[in-house]
Amino acid sequence: MSKIILTGDRPTGRLHIGHYVGSLRRRVELQNSGEYDKTYIMIADAQALTDNMDNPEKVRENIIEVALDYMSCGLDPEKSNLFIQSQISELCELTFYYMDLVTVSRLQRNPTVKSEIQMRNFEASIPVGFFTYPISQAADITAFKATTVPVGGDQLPMIEQCREIVHKFNSEYAPDKPVLVEPEALLPQNEACMRLPGTDGKAKMSKSLGNCIYLSDPAEEVSKKIMSMYTDPLHLQVSDPGHIEGNTVFTYLDAFCKPEHFDRYLKDYANLDELKAHYRRGGLGDVKVKRFLEKIMQETLEPIRNRRKELEKDIPAIYEILRKGSEVAREAAAQTLSEVKSAMRINYFEDAELIRRQSEKYQA
Repeated sequence: MSKIILTGDRPTGRLHIGHYVGSLRRRVELQNSGEYDKTYIMIADAQALTDNMDNPEKVRENIIEVALDYMSCGLDPEKSNLFIQSQISELCELTFYYMDLVTVSRLQRNPTVKSEIQMRNFEASIPVGFFTYPISQAADITAFKATTVPVGGDQLPMIEQCREIVHKFNSEYAPDKPVLVEPEALLPQNEACMRLPGTDGKAKMSKSLGNCIYLSDPAEEVSKKIMSMYTDPLHLQVSDPGHIEGNTVFTYLDAFCKPEHFDRYLKDYANLDELKAHYRRGGLGDVKVKRFLEKIMQETLEPIRNRRKELEKDIPAIYEILRKGSEVAREAAAQTLSEVKSAMRINYFEDAELIRRQSEKYQA
């Protein structure tokens, strides 16, 4: 069986470093690994519209932002197929069929849906499209017969729901020869990357909370955001013992710091464990740690910013990449939809045996 990756992001704004450590960095590694037969990268605009229907221009404008961020991080259209979700109408039809395989109560139990509803204060006014987005996501994954879906830890319930839909469909309609593929989630290797907090210490880095460092932020903006980051509120003086747990600066160091960074930027310490130990016992100020983090972040983001500036010089070429990618994606999704309809016995016009049998019935 082919090894296929499907992953993507909602185009509601520029991508930030939470996206980068949560999945983007890994996507590039997987793309270049040679281990996968196909890689599909989706800009999930239809999903973004489920809670932005009153502002479609926001989604429309950010498609190019996400595409630029993808390519500036190293996603290569020659190796990965970049496409726009709404241009693949087959995904809507698959979603419609899968809805019959999922109950309302099951959707209500989905932890990701519950937390998203709470965060957006939807309560009873939740749009149906948003409520059912786990089903839509299952359609996205299964349309391309993805075997691997790189996700953050918060998305695991979505993958589990997709697997349930696949199992139920195959059991009901294709018990002898399964049509759909059960995907496996691929989590970040570094635990700190599972859910990078916001610069303010809030549990989630979010555009709406204004606590993000964007991949395209200028160097001076990155510096400003890092130097104002949340640390340990009890670490009032340099001599005070500090706490690592819940300290955003150290969480970011866990996600981005490499052993070679100490030789380049902080020769006083051999590794991150030594730095943490000094902070815990006192005598190490937050400013010194933040400056170290800032150098690491600038080193990480500078090549991304530079590539983005080059890509921005030819925006029509980016749209052409997305157009061609969407054509390729639609062909793959159409093939899966055809197999799904055949398994469900709703491929009336292609079923020569059905037509023959009905003809004989009425001629008898």
